[in-house]
Amino acid sequence: MVSIDEVARLAGVSTATVSRALSGRGHVSERARERVRSAADSLGYVVSSRASSLASGRTQNVGVIVPFLDRWFFSTVLSGATSALMRAGYDVTLYNITADAVVRREVFSTFLRRQRVDAVIAVAIELDEHETSQLQGLGLPVIGIGGPNPGLRTLSLDQTALACLATEHLIALGHRDIAHIGAAAEFEADFRVPSRRRSGFEQALAQAGITPDPALFEPADFTVDGGYRAARRLLGGTGPRPSAIFAASDEMAIGALVAARDLGIRVPQDLSIVGIDGHELGEFFGLTTVDQFPLAQGERAASAILAQLEGASDAEAVADLPYELITRGTTAPV
Repeated sequence: MVSIDEVARLAGVSTATVSRALSGRGHVSERARERVRSAADSLGYVVSSRASSLASGRTQNVGVIVPFLDRWFFSTVLSGATSALMRAGYDVTLYNITADAVVRREVFSTFLRRQRVDAVIAVAIELDEHETSQLQGLGLPVIGIGGPNPGLRTLSLDQTALACLATEHLIALGHRDIAHIGAAAEFEADFRVPSRRRSGFEQALAQAGITPDPALFEPADFTVDGGYRAARRLLGGTGPRPSAIFAASDEMAIGALVAARDLGIRVPQDLSIVGIDGHELGEFFGLTTVDQFPLAQGERAASAILAQLEGASDAEAVADLPYELITRGTTAPV
């Protein structure tokens, strides 16, 4: 294994200069920095994370807490965060909060307290008062995505407003018989996203003078298959058929598109469909959606954490995340 002494000898500088040049901390002339980098590259030298931690008090590691690993949205946010952190030279430790209360408790009471991370990002995790207190007690930069998380800096998204925007788009096209594919109570998770999106849907209808029809609501599980089965129930029955569907996720909207195709229903001539998320397959399917830019959410959270690690202290306690209606080929006038 190549040592820091060998790099110093080849570069013609002290070991302290090598340490400063490769860590980015402390003053080093640009000429010396280039000599050190060239020597390190030629020797295949990699800074020891343990030695760097002892010298700087930093682990160069950020903990990221997520509720699911097998859902597109969460994996996309995670991808944005990890890419930005790794570009900045940080490792990432992933903590998957499962439905097991014991595992969740251990993450906050034990894992995060082992001082193996410099900061924490919580993705779509609604923290209770005790969990918030435990995070605050770490004395580390912490940022949440999804919010609100009182007591912590949060990048927040108004789920009700997203659903309002999607539904208002359908209403503006003249649709009145609008169905909603949402989620049953058992699929509610942190921040109650399904119920907030249903609330936004119903608010938009009420503002347009339309009474929500309970028969035009179908629960699903935020998957393509769930959206497909819900749309089959809405479109394949004997009752009046809706002219439009607002699905509470793009994956369910894609499932509804496939169901309409299988039933011989033309989209958008006979049926308009809109979703929420900004799924990477949305453009392929020509799906109208409200894009919440999940990849950028992760990148923005990472940037905020890195800024705090560098000593920035003027960040807002709560920052609103952007979203945008993307109109494509699955919606048209009634």
